[in-house]
Amino acid sequence: MCERDPLRLSAAYRYALPEHLIAKSPADPADTARLLVLRANGALEDHVFAELPRLLERGDVLAVNETRVIRARLRGRSVPGGGASEILLLKPLDRPRFDAAARQWQALVRPGRRLRAGARVEFGDAGGCEVVAVAPDGIREVLFDASVSLTELLEHHGELPLPPYVGPGDDVRAERYQTLFARVPGSVAAPTASLHFTPRVIESLETRGVEIVKLELDVGYGTFKPIGSERIDDHAMHAERFAIPAATALAIDRAKREGRRIIAAGTTTLRALESAVDANGSLCAGEGETALFVTPGFRFRIVDALLTNFHLPGSTLLVLAAAFAGYDRIMDAYRRAIESEYRFFSFGDAMLIERKTGH
Repeated sequence: MCERDPLRLSAAYRYALPEHLIAKSPADPADTARLLVLRANGALEDHVFAELPRLLERGDVLAVNETRVIRARLRGRSVPGGGASEILLLKPLDRPRFDAAARQWQALVRPGRRLRAGARVEFGDAGGCEVVAVAPDGIREVLFDASVSLTELLEHHGELPLPPYVGPGDDVRAERYQTLFARVPGSVAAPTASLHFTPRVIESLETRGVEIVKLELDVGYGTFKPIGSERIDDHAMHAERFAIPAATALAIDRAKREGRRIIAAGTTTLRALESAVDANGSLCAGEGETALFVTPGFRFRIVDALLTNFHLPGSTLLVLAAAFAGYDRIMDAYRRAIESEYRFFSFGDAMLIERKTGH
C-alpha cells in the first residue's frame, strides 16, 4: 500500500468515547448484553446476545477459545524501600505454555521507576522474586526464589487481572471474567467476546444445528499492548501461544469444502485460525506461536464472520476489526453504537460482523 495511505496511520483508529459508555460490570444475565449486527451488505441491526442462535445458520461452525485466565496479578512490597509494588505475570521464559513450576517469567510491573534490574518484590511470608532484566519495551524478566511455590502464591496472593478501566477488582466481577468455555490456564486477559455465552445460548445453538469447535490462544501482551507508533506497520506484536486440536481442524476444513461459514468467537480465535493456514488453504492442527497483526489488506482465508466486543481506540483489535469489516463500515458501526449508547470494552456489548464476499 501507499506509504501515505491514511489507514496505515494509528490516528485513523482513534475515536471519542463518552466515559459513561465504558462498561464497569458485565450484563446480568450475560446473554442480555446488546448485539450490534453488521451484515455483509452493510446493514446494521440491533439485537441482544440471546438472539445469536437465530442469527446464525444451520451448518455454521462456531470456533471458541477455551483458554482460562490465571490469577496473574501479584501485589507485594519492593526491597529496598518497602513501597507497594505490582507484578503482572505474562508468560514463562523457558516454557512454551503456562506452567506453575516455571521460575523465570516475563512480567509487567508497577511502579516501573522503582522496579529496575536488581530490585526485589516480596509477597509476605510467601517469598519473593527479583527483577533480573529490563527489555527496551519495559517488560521485565523476573526470577522467583527457589523456595516459592507459584501454585500457592497465585492461589493465595494472585488476582485476576481485570482491565484498569473497569475500576478496582472484586470477587463478583472476577468470577464473571472467566468465559463459559474456560478450561486451559494460560491467559492474562479474557477472550471477552465469549463472556456473553450462557448455557441456554449454547443449547439453542446446538438445537439450531451450529457446530461448536474449540481451540486455545493464551491472551497476553500481544493482544492488549497499545499501538505506540505513528504508523501501524511500525507496531511490534508480542507472540502468543495457540493450539488447534485435530478435531477442530478437520471440522473447519470439512465446513470450508462444503461452503459452510466459519464464525470466530473473538479476535484471539480469528488470529489463531488465520495463523494456522497452509499454502493450500487447509487449517493445520498443532501448537505454535503467533505474532500476527491483522491490518487492512489482510487476506482472510478461514473466518467468514466475527463475534467481538467494542475495542479501545488505537488498539490492534480495532485495526483487526477494521481489516475484517472494512474501515468505513466499522467506523460507521462504532458511531452508531455510541449514538445508541452501547456499552464498550471488556464487560460491554458485542458485535457480529459478517465479512463482505471477496473482502
